[in-house]
Amino acid sequence: MRNRKKALKIFILASLILTLSAGLWAQEVQSKEISLSLEEAIFMALKQNLNLIAEVYSMEKASESISLAKEIFLPSLELSYGSSRNEQPSTWWIQGSETYITKTQTYESRISQKIPLGGTFSVAFSNFTTDTNQRFQLFNPYYNTQLRFSFVQPLLKNFGPKVSRKEIIIARQNYEISEAQLKSQVLDIIYQVEEAYWNLVLAKENLKVKQQSLQLARDQLAKTKKEIEVGQQAAIEILNVQAAVSQREAEIVQAEAAVRSAEDQLKVILNLATGADLQSIKINPVEKPEFKPVSVDLNQALQTARLNRPDLQINKLTIENKRFNFELAKNQLLPQLDLSVSYWSPGISGDKLIYRDNNPWTGEVIGKIPGSMWNSFRDSMKFLYNNWSLNFTLTIPIADFVSRSNLAIARTELAQAQAKQKALEQQALLEVSEAVKNIETLAKSVEAFRVAREYAEKRLEAETKKLAVGLTTNYFVLEAQEKLANARSAELKALVDYNLALAKLEKVLGTSLETRKISLAEVGQK
Repeated sequence: MRNRKKALKIFILASLILTLSAGLWAQEVQSKEISLSLEEAIFMALKQNLNLIAEVYSMEKASESISLAKEIFLPSLELSYGSSRNEQPSTWWIQGSETYITKTQTYESRISQKIPLGGTFSVAFSNFTTDTNQRFQLFNPYYNTQLRFSFVQPLLKNFGPKVSRKEIIIARQNYEISEAQLKSQVLDIIYQVEEAYWNLVLAKENLKVKQQSLQLARDQLAKTKKEIEVGQQAAIEILNVQAAVSQREAEIVQAEAAVRSAEDQLKVILNLATGADLQSIKINPVEKPEFKPVSVDLNQALQTARLNRPDLQINKLTIENKRFNFELAKNQLLPQLDLSVSYWSPGISGDKLIYRDNNPWTGEVIGKIPGSMWNSFRDSMKFLYNNWSLNFTLTIPIADFVSRSNLAIARTELAQAQAKQKALEQQALLEVSEAVKNIETLAKSVEAFRVAREYAEKRLEAETKKLAVGLTTNYFVLEAQEKLANARSAELKALVDYNLALAKLEKVLGTSLETRKISLAEVGQK
């Protein structure tokens, strides 16, 4: 019995410890809060945002495509071996046997190298070996080795470094386009982070304003109740105050919902949590919107945008790509004229047969002088014989409808890209101009809303003093409180809009990375 009681006590104690630990863990998860500055939020997004990570993979793929394209200029080694046996009945008396058998073996090794002008240079080393029972052979087995140098060069069509390096050039252009696309994506993400961050700041500050307004109404309600109790005010006066408290409590609920929505938006951009975990993390933005007057020269801003905007860079690269395709298409209309040059050195060896009376027609072999494959190899390396060939091959297509169609398509695509560039430049200039004007407008708005908030504070102070001496009613005090809350919210929004306008200007200028000294190499890297 004692053991059972003891075991029960231990079980209950362990359960309490586990329950307490689980509660503390759950509380820790629920209360997990991350304090972030704007720069920290941007850095986190550039490291963890899923869209950016996917774009980084695309850029890495484009980089590998360059390496793959360069392999065309790497030397290639080709090795081959063949063996055959041919057995068939004799069809000619000179074959000397009812059934003759011929065995052959071939070996070849070849190294080829493509050169920048489009030609191909190769060195081949080959051996051909035969062994037969046919009569009247001079060597049997017979070894024929050959060392051959060959060069083939297109002189018209497919001539030149641009044509021969077209895969590399296209791969590099695609890489530069992918890099510009990554930069464009980074600029978008930076602005999204700034927008989400400042919207969260605005939502939290607006919630504080609403809470302050609610507290003022509650204080006013408590004060009114006391004054009614001592007969200083009529009982009906409490209705206005109670209505104001209820209204501001409802505004608190809406403000809290706005905070949660803004917080979730920032979490998604930062890739902090998903699903049920989304609510387990709280973000505390540590920065407050400030008014920092800036002066922007429109002409200088337009020039900066032309040099830095990734969308303009992408289209410029696209134009280069289309111009290159146009040049390739023109080259493909030329006739095919190929130069082929070869030089080779043979080496021949084998068992040399000796016939009676040095007459092979007797068919009687009385001896042999041994030879070997090595001897044929050695002779081929000595260049004992002078063999060469030079050939020109001209190929003129009877119809070139496809090539001319490709040229027309390439010309159209080039003109299309050039026209699109002008449209993009006009759009970019319009965006820059609007961003500059927006900053000027919002700077004036910030000052105006600041003055309005100060007047609202002074009015509330005046209405509160008048109420204390019975010169006004709760209605006008509550109205002054509400206007002050609205003025504070409007000033906060104006400050946030001004800071977002500065961020927008950096985005349309394409200078967000340079301003923050961020390298594309850092994007997506843990």
